[in-house]
Amino acid sequence: MYKRVRLKDTVEVPPRHLADVSPERVKRLLQDKLEGRMDETVGSVVSISEVHDIGDGTVLPSRPGVYYEAEFDAVTFDPQMQEVVDGTVVEVVEFGAFVGLGPVDGLLHVSQISDEYLAYDAENQQLASTESDASLGVDDAVRVRVVTKSVDERNPRDSKIGLTAKQSGLGKHGWLREKRDGDAPIAEES
Repeated sequence: MYKRVRLKDTVEVPPRHLADVSPERVKRLLQDKLEGRMDETVGSVVSISEVHDIGDGTVLPSRPGVYYEAEFDAVTFDPQMQEVVDGTVVEVVEFGAFVGLGPVDGLLHVSQISDEYLAYDAENQQLASTESDASLGVDDAVRVRVVTKSVDERNPRDSKIGLTAKQSGLGKHGWLREKRDGDAPIAEES
């Protein structure tokens, strides 16, 4: 879920920029520091939009810059457990598909795509059903549900988001998913 939030953080202004401690300068420094980073409490910082307040500077011994606490608005993306989101397949591997969900990717494990057996087709970068003509490949749009989430703040790329598409209304756009009198969900190309 995308959110606009008001945050506070400390930013170091290097000596060469001390003559210009303006909101625009602080915004650029905050963008360099925070955009693309993942935080357990706010999610992934997508964009710093506006700096509202810059506190008094603090000098630390043995550090050349001056530290300012700033209050600012940011746009964040924080997928919530059980949230249904739309994304695009960015990579297909033998064990599933990685789905781009805005600034982060989630894993749609092969066991969570369909009840049909899906074979990996490396040449065409897709997972293809052996029972029907259903397939899932790079650039396919999908609707998925977030089922697991583990954030690694130190190494955001190591954060993990687990997805499922095995429920009614989920899967590749264009697939019809329905339950028929106790039958397992089926996927059909439209």
